[in-house]
Amino acid sequence: MVGTGDATLDVTDAMHAFALSTMAQCKGLSGYILKKGSPSCGMERVKIYSNKGIPRNDGRGLFAETLLTTYPNLPVEEEGRLNDNRLRENFIQRVYVYHRWLRLCADGLSVGGLVEFHAQHKFMLLAHDEAAYRALGPIVAGARADTLEKSAESYISRLMAALKRPATRKRHTNVLMHIAGFVKKSLSTDDKRELGQLLDQYRTGLVPLIVPMTLLRHHLRKAPNAYLNRQYYLQPYPEDLMLRNFV
Repeated sequence: MVGTGDATLDVTDAMHAFALSTMAQCKGLSGYILKKGSPSCGMERVKIYSNKGIPRNDGRGLFAETLLTTYPNLPVEEEGRLNDNRLRENFIQRVYVYHRWLRLCADGLSVGGLVEFHAQHKFMLLAHDEAAYRALGPIVAGARADTLEKSAESYISRLMAALKRPATRKRHTNVLMHIAGFVKKSLSTDDKRELGQLLDQYRTGLVPLIVPMTLLRHHLRKAPNAYLNRQYYLQPYPEDLMLRNFV
């Protein structure tokens, strides 16, 4: 990293030292937003110049590299990419998941706590990555007190990697239909028809996710289901953020 006006001004070592010195301050963070294209804070496609001044766009900022290496599970996104509705919703969701994980660990992680955490995020995980959904179950089931730390590290690493993959309408529809299967027993014929129509409208892109989700939550308030009510998929972050109005 050199000066733009004076190429003899090399601040690479100083930036590395600064980045390392600030990592301890980042330990309790639940998410981090980086600056697009920055030689210090760019997450990807940062310009790297050859000795002849020819750029290539495959670099990463020095601070960003240190942050991502030190905290590989930390939700990180570039500010420019947050203009995309789907990426913004995905990032905020990951921030809240990771915050819950940090809180669980701070309170004292136990085998039971890990099992409950996984149970609360099952449908959310299924909406993002079915393969990870199937792989994480055995990790949780095999967790024991004497190997809990190793199991927990493997679990959160794979969970956060899976959630980084944005959910699609197809995968959301699959999860919504799973939830609908739980609530249909308490619905009238007309209610079932209305729910089916909204699920199809969401699947085909006519309405955003909030529409079928709101109806399902309405039915769950009328006929509570203990298993579904513990699912963070139904409300992964504060409702007033309105992120599901646009995905």
